[in-house]
Amino acid sequence: MRPIYATPGRRVAGPHRSGRSADERGRTGPRGRDTAWFARAGAGVQNGRPMAHESLDTHEKTTQINRDESRYGTFAEIGAGQEVARWFFRVGGAAGTVAKTISAYDMQVSDAIYGGAQRYVSRNRLQTMLDYEFRLLLERLDGKRGDTTGFFVFADTVAATSWSRKGDPNGWVGIRFQHVPRAEPSEIIIHVRMLDRENLQQQEALGIMGVNLLWGAFHLANRPTDLIRSLLDDLTRDRVEVDMVRCDGPAFADVDNRLLALELVRNDLAHAVMFRADGETVQASEVLYQRPVLIERGRFRPVTRVTHDMLEKALAQFVRSDDVAHADVAVLMEMTLRNLTAGAAIDTQDFLDRVDLLGALGRGVLISNYFEYYRLAAYLYRYTHSRIGIVMGVPSLREVFVEKYYTHLDGGILEAFGRMFKSDLRLYVYPFLDPETGTLVTAEDFEVAPNLRHLYAHLVQNGFIEPVRDFDRAALPIRSRDVLARLRAGDPAWAEMVPGEVAQRIRERRLFGFRG
Repeated sequence: MRPIYATPGRRVAGPHRSGRSADERGRTGPRGRDTAWFARAGAGVQNGRPMAHESLDTHEKTTQINRDESRYGTFAEIGAGQEVARWFFRVGGAAGTVAKTISAYDMQVSDAIYGGAQRYVSRNRLQTMLDYEFRLLLERLDGKRGDTTGFFVFADTVAATSWSRKGDPNGWVGIRFQHVPRAEPSEIIIHVRMLDRENLQQQEALGIMGVNLLWGAFHLANRPTDLIRSLLDDLTRDRVEVDMVRCDGPAFADVDNRLLALELVRNDLAHAVMFRADGETVQASEVLYQRPVLIERGRFRPVTRVTHDMLEKALAQFVRSDDVAHADVAVLMEMTLRNLTAGAAIDTQDFLDRVDLLGALGRGVLISNYFEYYRLAAYLYRYTHSRIGIVMGVPSLREVFVEKYYTHLDGGILEAFGRMFKSDLRLYVYPFLDPETGTLVTAEDFEVAPNLRHLYAHLVQNGFIEPVRDFDRAALPIRSRDVLARLRAGDPAWAEMVPGEVAQRIRERRLFGFRG
């Protein structure tokens, strides 16, 4: 299993930046990836859920932090009360931890302190709060106690349920901290969705998660997978979701945020996570908000001419049929946990190899546990009301029409399709060349079970299922497993079976066991 190592060139934003970037530090191990710390992550089990460390409840964590004379900082919380700071006052001894607490609820007051903002519940606003408060903390206290104190700022900006707001309760939560006195600061930022119905419960969940984040930063920074798991201590998955995490700075010198994102899904803190082609982890609304979306699901092991042609030709139809500007479309490549799993485990190096290739093609990546397409559609509907396109081949379309996958729904396949096609969504179906018979199967001559023929005809006739017409027939016989076998055997023919950018990246980084 490979490490969660540093994304090249990333630094903590603001006037107090992290230590050297991965490029400046140099790299170790195969392709420069240090493997040392990843194997150190241990796990137990509590209440059927893996636990990453000694089991401490929220009260015990807060008490221990208050008794730690080496930690001292500011709490800046906007939108759901002083829920995290309250824990430190409640258990007693807060004077040993809390330098200041602040809640700037009024927009004019908030702007006077942190500057204007288009969106108050956003990553940018959280970053500004961390920048400002950390700089101020050092200006006031570094000279007096900087030799013995690791300073920190905890901040959150949250939109909870209220009498005037019924939308999706969510917030940005972060901590900037010195892992040792005088160190350059490190940083953890997460995005949280609060799933409780009532405001008070949402506040309570936010307070617990904030304490977990502080504890993790102070005690689990060298065990990032354990830090991720600990975020749900004293909480349950039906109360909160963490769908974005980013760690930076010297305390996380060898951490790759793409693997941290994968850990969120593997440990059921999130159903889906996303990052851009450059490897930057993002929250879905930052990419998808009210934009048309085109998404292709696959294993991408590796990307072949067929999988690339599927997306390019579907994108051309998507833009042409809806008069949508090409630049406005959010294009994503999705891998489910099932796509990533070999046996009972996920090979993280193999995962990174696939992501590297998708990045070489300029594609963002979505990792999800949405095995059913109607669940993927519901996730996308959360962030956009524009057109959505899902690209798939005939074999995947065949899976969509298997009724046993929907027996858990009261309405069966009809309910699933009602959820999937309730808005402006289309399936773009790429043809399949049967390797045994040489028969070309398209969406127009695709056969379903007799009892589903009228349903299928309805979807085709009303444009919910659309065949990809302008396809590369010469690429149809290509199979990714054949490419992989040739690549590992040293057969140069593999390079003609993948896009040029992919072949170049495989050679340069010796991906997938390439033998040059």
